[in-house]
Amino acid sequence: MIKLGQSLTKAFRGKRVLITGGLGFIGSNLARRLVALGAKVTILDSLIPEYGGNRRNIRGIEKQIEVNIADVRDRHSLPEYLRGQHFLFNLAGQTSHMDSMTDPETDLDINCRAQLSLLEACRKHNPKIRVVFASTRQIYGRPDYLPVDEKHPLRPVDVNGINKLAGEEYHILYSQVHGIASTVLRLTNTIGPRMRVKDARQTFVGVWVRQILESKPIEVWGGEQLRDFTYVDDAVEAFLVAATHPNAVGGVFNLGGVGQISLRELAETLVEVTGNGSYRVKKFPSDRKKIDIGDYYSDGRLIEKTLGWKPQTTIEQALVKTVAYYRKELPHYL
Repeated sequence: MIKLGQSLTKAFRGKRVLITGGLGFIGSNLARRLVALGAKVTILDSLIPEYGGNRRNIRGIEKQIEVNIADVRDRHSLPEYLRGQHFLFNLAGQTSHMDSMTDPETDLDINCRAQLSLLEACRKHNPKIRVVFASTRQIYGRPDYLPVDEKHPLRPVDVNGINKLAGEEYHILYSQVHGIASTVLRLTNTIGPRMRVKDARQTFVGVWVRQILESKPIEVWGGEQLRDFTYVDDAVEAFLVAATHPNAVGGVFNLGGVGQISLRELAETLVEVTGNGSYRVKKFPSDRKKIDIGDYYSDGRLIEKTLGWKPQTTIEQALVKTVAYYRKELPHYL
C-alpha cells in the first residue's frame, strides 16, 4: 500500500506531467500539488469561457509550469504535447449536463471523440505514459441501491453521462489491448477553492457560495436529495495515488466523500459556516427534473482497499475552506 508524502515526492520529482484541462478547477489544484512535489508540469487548456479554465487558478506558480492554450479536439497537435511525458492526468471535458442536452454534438466531440484521439496519440507516440482519466458518478444514472459501488448498472440519464462512459471504456480498452496503463476515477461532487462559481456548469455549490457572499438567498431545488461531496485536496491525492500505485492500472474506482448530506442540510451548513445568508427551497425546474438522479452517494471501499485512499475532509471543513478562499478571490471568478 502506497504511503503519501515522501513516496509521492519520489514518484513525481523531476518527472514530466501533462494535465489536460489544467487551468480548470481540479486540474489547477493538481498542478499546484505536483509543483510542490517537484514535477515538471505542462498544462493544456482551451480556455473556452464555458468550460471553467481561469488563469487566476495558477497565480503564484505561473513561472514554474508551462501553459499551452490548445484544444484536445485538435488531434493533430496532440502528439507534440504527449511526447516525452511520464504522466497524463486527463481532466479536459465538458461538464455541464444541461449543455450536453442542448448541444450534444459538442459534448460528443470533447468527451468522446477527443478522448479517443488522446489515447491514439499515446499509443503512437508515447505508449509508456501513465494515464489517469477523470470520469463522473453521472454514468450510474438513478441508483438502484445506496451506496453505489462499481458493480452498479451503468445507465446515464443525459448525453454527458453517455459520452463520459464512452471515454471510460476507451481508456480501459487501450489499457487492456494496447498497454496504455490507464486508471479511471469516477468523481462525485468535488468542491473547493478554484471551482466555477459564475454558473452551475461545474457544480451548483459554486453558485451557492457566490450567492451567499453576494448576500443573496441560496436557491435549493427539491432539498431532500442526498449527496456526498469530495474536497478538492482529497480528490487530488486520489489522482496522485492512482497514477503511482501498481494495483491501479486498468482499474475503475469511485471517489466518494465523507458521509452523505441532504441538499437542504448542505445549505444550512453553508449558511452556518459563512455566518450570514439564507436559503429558500424551490420546486425542481421541469427541465432539470428530467435528468436529476435523485439520491446518490458513493461506496468508496474499493479504492480504499486497493489503493489505500480515503477522503479526509468533512463537508463542514470543505465549506469553511472554500468560503474563506472566495471571500478574497470572488471578483476573479465572476
